[in-house]
Amino acid sequence: MLTRKIWTDTAIPALGLGSWAIGGPFFLEGKPAGWGEVDDATSIRAIHAGVEAGVRFFDTAQAYGTGRSEEVLGRALQARPDVLIGTKIGHVIDRQSRAMTGVTLDPALIEVSLEASLWRLRRDRIDMVHLHIGDADLTATEAIFDRLDLWVQAGKLGAYGWSTDDISRAGAFPGRPNYAAVQLAANVFEPNEAGIAVVEDTGRLAVIRSPLAMGVLGGRYDATTKFDPNDIRAQDFGWLNLFKDGAIAVDVQTKLDAVRELLTSGERSLAQGALGWLWARSAATLPIPGFKTVEQVQDLAGALDKGPLPTAVMLQIAALLGR
Repeated sequence: MLTRKIWTDTAIPALGLGSWAIGGPFFLEGKPAGWGEVDDATSIRAIHAGVEAGVRFFDTAQAYGTGRSEEVLGRALQARPDVLIGTKIGHVIDRQSRAMTGVTLDPALIEVSLEASLWRLRRDRIDMVHLHIGDADLTATEAIFDRLDLWVQAGKLGAYGWSTDDISRAGAFPGRPNYAAVQLAANVFEPNEAGIAVVEDTGRLAVIRSPLAMGVLGGRYDATTKFDPNDIRAQDFGWLNLFKDGAIAVDVQTKLDAVRELLTSGERSLAQGALGWLWARSAATLPIPGFKTVEQVQDLAGALDKGPLPTAVMLQIAALLGR
């Protein structure tokens, strides 16, 4: 099975799972920021399916469902301390309104929020914490990392990282041994070559969010799909450049049509091909695709047996996408 070495200096399967979708509905700037309604029992069955298939890292955030995603993972994994959980800090959440209400970079408030995460996750230690504010000031971030170092020393935290697509921040603080991972967006349509290169140079782990391009590479949607108004993909956030007017953007659909056959070569599903593309890009990549159902998780986990796409296929994809 394909593996990746992590901050504990041990190896785990090269696939994690992202838990944004299982947080259910929540709001940012008054607009839906989740992936629609979910059933917690269904989510827990999907998590267990992932563990049974070998997945050993689940990523979440305080923001996802304003704590609900953490709670569901806590319930599902309370008897599995060997399965690693990472969460994220920096967003202020209101549980009653299910809204993200602001940002905090105050180390004391960050620490209070981490205690709440420990309670929701039903653990006395968090394996990985990412700063969720991608453009945070370096001085403020250093103060947060100083506080997180104390958590590592106390045994309450394994390591920390930064969820950012800013190259200077991804490569910042090279002398901090506990800054062990960078979470960045990358997929067939958004290769983020510079970001991955910086993470490789620092010796950190590249935890890849949006590896399926927010579901475009999941195999369930096409040019006729209209996303539900309660789905974040139907919103007009400026950073949602894969979608337009509640549908897959025309240029993105055109690119998908061009490379679909190559991604599904070797009897891969489309999602498995998208993951294989990332693994072929770099040995530092740990994709964390999202999920809702057992069937999705089983499809994703099946990619581990398929492995990276062959070099010849990678070259053909690059040529078709004009790279």
